[in-house]
Amino acid sequence: MKRFPLMTRRSLIGFGASVAASATLIPGAGFAQSAVAQSGPFPARPLRLLVGFSAGGGADAIARTVAARLSAQLGQNVVVENRPGASSTIAAGVLAESPADGYTLMLADSSLLIAARAMQKTGLDARSSFAPIGAVATAPLAVAVRADSPLRSLEDLAASARRGESPSYATSGIGTVHHLAMELLQVRASIRLNHVPYRGAAQIVPDLLGGQLPIAVLSAAAALGHVKAGRIRVLGLTSPEPFAGAEDWRRIADWIPGFDASPRLFVLAPAGTPAGVVTRLEREVIAAISDTEVVQGLSKQGAVARRRSAAELARDITEELDRWDRLVRDAGIVLG
Repeated sequence: MKRFPLMTRRSLIGFGASVAASATLIPGAGFAQSAVAQSGPFPARPLRLLVGFSAGGGADAIARTVAARLSAQLGQNVVVENRPGASSTIAAGVLAESPADGYTLMLADSSLLIAARAMQKTGLDARSSFAPIGAVATAPLAVAVRADSPLRSLEDLAASARRGESPSYATSGIGTVHHLAMELLQVRASIRLNHVPYRGAAQIVPDLLGGQLPIAVLSAAAALGHVKAGRIRVLGLTSPEPFAGAEDWRRIADWIPGFDASPRLFVLAPAGTPAGVVTRLEREVIAAISDTEVVQGLSKQGAVARRRSAAELARDITEELDRWDRLVRDAGIVLG
């Protein structure tokens, strides 16, 4: 007997149950959500919110901010559970294997979509293994240099590259949004730079300030304090929207129209989660992201609140998957 990958079996079971219930699948760019009725009130017990990164980081802090508000709205604790590793695909695997009842969610980000090809090797599919719930935020990145750098603009950076000087830029690793943002910049500007991948972001700022690196790609929040102290200069912001507290920073989109390469954070549930539960969670996430204290809390973590429905998020994920896959293919990037 042929054995289907775990997620394929789940998708088939969820589809069969939906047909048996004569339910209509919710449209969402290929994301299937079961409309099977949920027995009893929801939620009747605590929920858990998986995070694919270690405690204490930016994504963890954002998750805890959102979880606290959801707990108050739902009348049940929403417990953050860290499952770091493998570009958050470990946490995604736990989510996909969890019961599709709405009690296990994940705060995912763009790194999961960049890792989509590698994820498929484990039987997971970014389009069919999960049910989109709602967007949470974007986290703008900054292309930064030391304050005394001769590179004073994106035009200077491009001119340096075209002179054959191959300026080096550091990111927190191969396959991160930081890395792909710069790959996109190079493609759009028709230049080539030298990538210096680090194992995480902790040492990048000290090396930039110490002169070991000419250029670094940082979270906008990490750059802000150093800019205000006069230690670094931001050449461009990867988000087309302004960043709170740094409205005067130039956006790369002002130089390259349509440029947008900021990490996005969003909430997912397992595929097959009942439609009624998805709708309830979608409503609660939108309400949480609309709360003033949550918006302020996200801003302190370098994130900009982003409200999107489940259907809108599904379309966004499909667009982002296609965009990153095309860039990885065209740039010849090996993600492993």
